[in-house]
Amino acid sequence: MMKRFALFVSLLAIAGSLSAQELTNFSFGRQAPVISPEIQADSVTFRLKADYATIVKLNASWMGAMGGTVDMKRGENNVWSVKLPLPSPEIYTYSFMVDGVSVNDPQNIQVQRDGQRFLNMLIVPGKRTENYGEANKRGTVRYMWYDSALLGSNRRMVVYTPYGYETSPKEKYPVLYLLHGGGGDEEAWTSMGRAAQILDNLIEKGLAKPMIVVMPNGNPGQQAAATLNLPTKQVQMQDAYVKSLVTEIIPFIEKNFRAIPKKESRAIAGLSMGGGHTLSASGLYPGTFGYICPLSIGSQPSEELNNRLQGIKKAGYNLYWFGVGNTDFLYQSALSLDKALTDNGLEHTFFVTDGGHTWANWRNYLDTFSRLLFK
Repeated sequence: MMKRFALFVSLLAIAGSLSAQELTNFSFGRQAPVISPEIQADSVTFRLKADYATIVKLNASWMGAMGGTVDMKRGENNVWSVKLPLPSPEIYTYSFMVDGVSVNDPQNIQVQRDGQRFLNMLIVPGKRTENYGEANKRGTVRYMWYDSALLGSNRRMVVYTPYGYETSPKEKYPVLYLLHGGGGDEEAWTSMGRAAQILDNLIEKGLAKPMIVVMPNGNPGQQAAATLNLPTKQVQMQDAYVKSLVTEIIPFIEKNFRAIPKKESRAIAGLSMGGGHTLSASGLYPGTFGYICPLSIGSQPSEELNNRLQGIKKAGYNLYWFGVGNTDFLYQSALSLDKALTDNGLEHTFFVTDGGHTWANWRNYLDTFSRLLFK
């Protein structure tokens, strides 16, 4: 018995020695960790260890309309760095250019996906971004699959349920259908739009009603985000996605979630292409949505538009709110939509901000109009 115990102790000692040796080997020759980005009071420093690089630049979204670059300097232990004035509170993206090749910051785990690009994020704290971080009470983000007979495929959507949904089985909730723009997919609003964080914070603060948020894939030939590498196809039917949204997605949500199946408890909002889908869905199916919020989109005068707006007016609605940036390339068409709404006697809010066709505006719009929903 003593021999077995001695053998057991010996094996433990050997295992501990091997584990310690593994850690020693792993850390051998390591230098002080590189910190990037590092925010100071009024500046931010970016660093990258690149032993064999000859030219390193920072490419940042806040430097010029399409982003700009600035040279970084080589320092001790081949750590390249640049210190810049801290931009105003917002979420920005950046990358490094190492001898002409774009690379992400390996020290920054905060990234967002824009189509087929993964970009590092810099979140500058302040009033503008106070609802973009994690709240104390967080809802749940689900990836749901549903069958679409209209589009002929099994498709994915993202569904947010608020904090307390799982623990309040008798409570029912209103639903916001939140649509992405061109080049996006069902993950756009949670990745770049910070939709879950914005709703979590607003609900926790009592500034927004607890709600379900449904974020479908607005590309009718796509089953899910391109990262799943699923086959795509061409869909020819006009307004195919809009018809699927109203006749397939809404019934699916109201069957599988505790959603209130009434117009006054349904909202629709979308940016750019999704703004167009918002106009189409609300116009083709008047009386379906009580809250209509197109973003960064507009329209041209037409008899068809007037007829659709009259249909919405006749069916009744609780809120018509749309936002656009004053330098958005669609600003003039947004002015045209504003005029059409006025001429057709639809009470509405036209929310004009600085800036263009950007996520900085769309996050701001979600933070703003979601406070007005279902009240």
